[in-house]
Amino acid sequence: MAEKFRVALSGDFKKADGSPTFPDFDVEPLRTAPGVEVEYIDASNPVRADLLADFDALILLQPKFARESIHPNGRLSVVARFGVGYDNVDVPACTEAGIPLVITPDGVRRPVAVSIITLMLALTGKLLIKDKLTRGGPDTFNKRVDHMGVGLVGRTLGSIGIGNIGAELFRMAKPYDMKFIAHDPFADKAVAAELGIELVSMEDVFRRADVLCVNCPLTPETRHLVNAERLALMKPTAYLINTARGPIVDQKALTKVLAERRIAGAGLDVLESEPPDPNDPILKLENVILAPHALCWTDQCFAGNGAADVKAVLDIQHGRVPRGVVNRAVLDQPRFKARLDAYRSRFGG
Repeated sequence: MAEKFRVALSGDFKKADGSPTFPDFDVEPLRTAPGVEVEYIDASNPVRADLLADFDALILLQPKFARESIHPNGRLSVVARFGVGYDNVDVPACTEAGIPLVITPDGVRRPVAVSIITLMLALTGKLLIKDKLTRGGPDTFNKRVDHMGVGLVGRTLGSIGIGNIGAELFRMAKPYDMKFIAHDPFADKAVAAELGIELVSMEDVFRRADVLCVNCPLTPETRHLVNAERLALMKPTAYLINTARGPIVDQKALTKVLAERRIAGAGLDVLESEPPDPNDPILKLENVILAPHALCWTDQCFAGNGAADVKAVLDIQHGRVPRGVVNRAVLDQPRFKARLDAYRSRFGG
């Protein structure tokens, strides 16, 4: 019998009792695909190479995939990350080994953009404050006049990055009649023009935005991109929203700015340390809305991420280049092409 195409799922896709962590991730299309075997591996962190020795593909949730995770036998042919963040993956090591890293931009594009809109509306509408006023009964209810919201018409929505999620944010924000600005050195100028986004300098996006959103990946270059100097450029009436990665923002600097009311507020779905220390001063502030790196977690988001990873893995099985490859230099490597040819011969294109 011909050898199967074997797919590993990181063990954190299952709870301790064996039930699925995310029931909306439908693994059945993999289980029923001809020539495919699926197995959950132990949730080691980083992933152990010996656990992957007999697998062609890995669908990865939270554990780190490090250089030492790569087995020297060269069988592993794709790492499919469940989501778009890949700071838990050693990308250069994957590239050197001829392993494409695949992410799921289609699965998260709309859910994350919705999360940003949610935070923008909650911040400008003073939602948490008004919830607290209501719960306090008559004594606080009548203080509502002191907490007027901020209208969005004519205000400036800014973004650091207009890639997959950033562009979707601006598409969704069209009905609010805001002005659009963004800073992105890699911007597709045609997309910017189509969406009515003015491309500006880094300093200008901080100076001019009434609502400033972080929509770039975490890299060595973007770590603490939002720092004390740039926060000092923001209007005292402006809001900062980060749904990308916590370390892009210098959290100590942001906490100081918020505590001193030098900006109006912030909405954070991500923090520098997750979970946060219970004594972290940012948790005590009333002008920040916090979420546990899960605001975009919906049934549709996880179904979309799962479907994208399943398709990527099956594409590799049939010798096709999948969508969402991060380290595209791999695609030109002779050994990667040879792997695809071999799969195509075994399983059909």
